[in-house]
Amino acid sequence: MSLTLDAGPTALQAAESATAAASRAGVLVVDEHDRDRLRDVEALLIAIWGMSPHGAPIPFDLLRSISHAGCNVSAAYSQAGHLCGAAVGIVSPGGRSTYSLIAGVLPGTGDKGVGFALKQHQRAWSLARGIDTMTWTFDPLVSRNARFNLTKLGAHASEYARNFYGEMQDEINANDESDRLVAVWPLSSQRSTDAGLGIQAELELPPAHLAHVLEYGPDSLPVLLESEGTLWCRAPKDIVALRSSNPDAAAQWRVLLREIFESAFASGRRASGVTRGGWYRLAAAGQA
Repeated sequence: MSLTLDAGPTALQAAESATAAASRAGVLVVDEHDRDRLRDVEALLIAIWGMSPHGAPIPFDLLRSISHAGCNVSAAYSQAGHLCGAAVGIVSPGGRSTYSLIAGVLPGTGDKGVGFALKQHQRAWSLARGIDTMTWTFDPLVSRNARFNLTKLGAHASEYARNFYGEMQDEINANDESDRLVAVWPLSSQRSTDAGLGIQAELELPPAHLAHVLEYGPDSLPVLLESEGTLWCRAPKDIVALRSSNPDAAAQWRVLLREIFESAFASGRRASGVTRGGWYRLAAAGQA
């Protein structure tokens, strides 16, 4: 594959945004190739997701091969030189899209901007190679990640993949089915550029008097609203804890949101952002 570096203005701006994001988070983000440090990346991913019957989330030998192939293993190091986050991406056929396999930060560092710095580094890495789109999948029930992906980064989703990996047995997914939303991140769009600069429009749920309740959730509270042609869908507050404490309720949430998203996407809508309270904005065709 050809991964020629491109010093165009968008790529340069993305590199500046990535550097600024890393500085704000107090980390150094690099493309990691060192064999021993790739072993540390494997250990970090295990610390985040745990081991499954299949082994590490991404084992060392695969990390080594991905790096050797010229694809991306991003690693974030604290000022003391400790590994605190990592992201891994490969390049799709044709070299027009990066597929982000995994991204995570050390437990306890989730609010420090390390994850954002990693994604901005991946964005800059991609644009420098003429790649203008990044895709990945994420659990639609984890509202915190959904907000990060769709609001803070500026990605969107219009594809719902049922049980994408089959039943997962790691510590986070707790034997639930692995439904996923497919995130599409247009790396050179104005929205993504603004997001890289820390400029983003915070979504707000419409006032109650303007919203019509269409459906209630397993907790007996509204889960689907309609307001002025836009649908709003709520994810549970903490699905990871719920999967552990009440697997049946977690499964009810999964089935309900599966139905809502598949129906919305079939009608041409897309998920274009998430509020702080965990409400997805499902915009109709033609809406921003």
